[in-house]
Amino acid sequence: MTGSTGPHAGRALISAYVAGDAALPPDAEWALEAHLENCARCRRLVAEAVTTRAPSVHGLLDRVWAEVDATAPDRPAPVRSPLPRAVRRWAPPSQAPWLLMSVLVILSALGIDLLARGTDVPSLVLLLSPVVPLLGVAASWTQRLDPMGELTSTTPRAGLRLVLRRTAVVLAVVIPVLAAAGGVVGVSPALCLLPCLALTVGTLALGSVTGLRRAAVFLGSAWVLAAIVPSLVTSRLSVLLAPQSLPVWGLALVVAALATTVRARAFTVLPGTELP
Repeated sequence: MTGSTGPHAGRALISAYVAGDAALPPDAEWALEAHLENCARCRRLVAEAVTTRAPSVHGLLDRVWAEVDATAPDRPAPVRSPLPRAVRRWAPPSQAPWLLMSVLVILSALGIDLLARGTDVPSLVLLLSPVVPLLGVAASWTQRLDPMGELTSTTPRAGLRLVLRRTAVVLAVVIPVLAAAGGVVGVSPALCLLPCLALTVGTLALGSVTGLRRAAVFLGSAWVLAAIVPSLVTSRLSVLLAPQSLPVWGLALVVAALATTVRARAFTVLPGTELP
């Protein structure tokens, strides 16, 4: 952090931040704000700097707190469980319908597989497993599907780290259901999960260029045309889901992960928005 001393922010950086110095780089400002969330010492230094460098702001805060104290109810608000807040830090409420839809798709495919047991029809659970998580991933970082996306994109935590956390939520919900459904119909766990992970990370890599929603639509459509439709028409499982394809999926996963890391800065701006 520019102007920092050890694990804490330096006084020069804090003074420039409080004074609204136009020469302070936005990256340094965001880094300081992220640091202040977890550092009581630096928050105290900011409060002291406000008192000395911006007395008008300090006076305004005193008046606001006086008005709040005068109008506050005598009875304290009920203490809420920290669990919902922790959940919201990992995934926005707008992702919930897409996660539910993903689970319903898996359960529907499982039901069809059980009804078609004994026939030559390929397993729908296996055919759909690579693209089911894309529903939730598409909603993790897009202005169109997240009403709070534009506001979130301006916070210090915005970026690849936030996208990865939301993607992890999708996988944490989908993979156990997918693994259980695959076990019921007797398909290989590796064939279910490795292509699923590869296409999910591939969506992140391609999404750094096109946006996650468009990347999910493109890869999902490509999978339908290249694997699902031919498998259902010929009643033979696509070569893309054959056991010998697992090394290729593993290589694709590694390449997509490296590409996502290289393009990490592309996730600092939400598709469809521009930061000032």
